[in-house]
This record gives sequence, C-alpha cells and structure tokens, in this order.
Amino acid sequence: MQELRKIEDYLTVRPKPKGIDVLCGLKHFAIITYAVPVDRFKGVFPERFQLDTIEVKGQTMGLVSVVPFIDVDFTSAVFPFPKFTMGQTNYRIYIVDKETNERCVWFLGTTLDSWTVVVPRYCWSLPWHSGKINFDCHFNESTKLYDKYIMDTRSTWADASVELVQSSRDVFDFPGFPDTQSALVYLTHPLAGFYHRRDGKLGTYRVWHKKLEVKPAQLKSAKFKLLSDLGLVQESEQLLPYSVLIEPINEFTIYLPPTVIE
Repeated sequence: MQELRKIEDYLTVRPKPKGIDVLCGLKHFAIITYAVPVDRFKGVFPERFQLDTIEVKGQTMGLVSVVPFIDVDFTSAVFPFPKFTMGQTNYRIYIVDKETNERCVWFLGTTLDSWTVVVPRYCWSLPWHSGKINFDCHFNESTKLYDKYIMDTRSTWADASVELVQSSRDVFDFPGFPDTQSALVYLTHPLAGFYHRRDGKLGTYRVWHKKLEVKPAQLKSAKFKLLSDLGLVQESEQLLPYSVLIEPINEFTIYLPPTVIE
C-alpha cells in the first residue's frame, strides 16, 4: 500500500522563469495509466532509480502512463515570443530517485507534431520523435465533461490511437492507494523527469504546475504501439487501463535547457 499523501504538502511556489524557460497550456490533457508486473521493467532505467510500486490484488505492480495533449500558446515564459500550437504524446513510468528520494517519472520518449521537434531532438538530444497527431474532441461546457475524445498518432516510432468516454457516473478508483488524493498526487504531480538521451547519457528536466483538476473517464479503445513493442503492455491488455484521467486545459512552466547528468 502506498502511503497517505496530501496535495498541500506537494504544492510549491513557482520558481521564477528565466532564460529560455517555456510557458504553455496543455489542452485535452489525458493520463491513461496501466498497472504492469514489475519484471517487465527490468533494464528500462538505471540503477539510480527504483520503480514506485503499488499492490493490486496481491501483486506488486509498476505504473506506466500515456499522456496525450495539445500544446497551446507554447511560448517563452520570459520574453515576447511567437506562440505555437502542436499535438504531443508523452510516455512515462513512475519511479523514485534513490539519490534524493524524490518521486519522479522516467520518460520513455515523446511524439511531437511540429517542426520544432528538431530543437529538443538535435540540440538537447532528447528522446523526442516526429509524428502526425490528430485530436477529435468535444468538451461540453454545460456538463463539464467530454462528449467525444479521440486521439490518433501516425509515427514510425510510436503509432497510437485512443478513444475515451466520460459521464457523470464515472468515479475515481485507485487500488493500492489509501485514498483518492494520495493517488492523484502520485499520478499528476511528479515535477522531475529523467530519461536516456539519444547519445546514451542520463538527462533530466523539471516542470511546475498548480494542482491539476482532473476527472475520471473510461477507455473505449486504445492501441499504443510503443508499449507493446517494449513488452510493457500487450495489445490485449491495453483495453484494461488502471485509470483514465482528463482535464480540459491546464498550464505548465517548463524549465530549460534540460540538464545532462554525467
């Protein structure tokens, strides 16, 4: 069982942006999470990190999430700068940094629908990949729920498709956590990410955001090629997520450039 957490203990004052730090809105933000047997994560990340596990029906499991959204008003957090809009999908595993004891995420990589992918990919050697991402969504302003949520990605690295449905009958359900708030802190509030750079070195970057106001949803269909290619979540298992969360829009500050850890 994971420990009890309160979101108030994890909220911080936003570090003042500087330099090339970025501010962006994340629209149609979803977190589709799968509970996966721990042996499937072997060799995925360095010994510095450990899987942040939960107990589900007596079995120790790790969690991996697919996070699709549209970057809107993506721009400098400091200087006047053009604003960009682009689809993005992140793939991440929940881990603990054993050196700092901070809960964070291990990024498997990102698909981005924009020519700007050349900056993170080639300037900073991030595991970011190009793809054509289409969202077909309708958020009902009256019910504050999605009448439609469909995302489709065409990418040589990670084809993906997902359809979500949402209703007023959806409820939070997080086996392995003492309460809903503890689970939401775990799933929505890691502020540090680590990854293998394209040159094999270890990299990291940080973000900041307010409390995310996510609501539960249900998965109607899903196919995430990367998860099956890596042997993390087989195609048949992808129809049975651990949880699905949606927020219509939020705002993130991204602190750049990423750091290389020797």
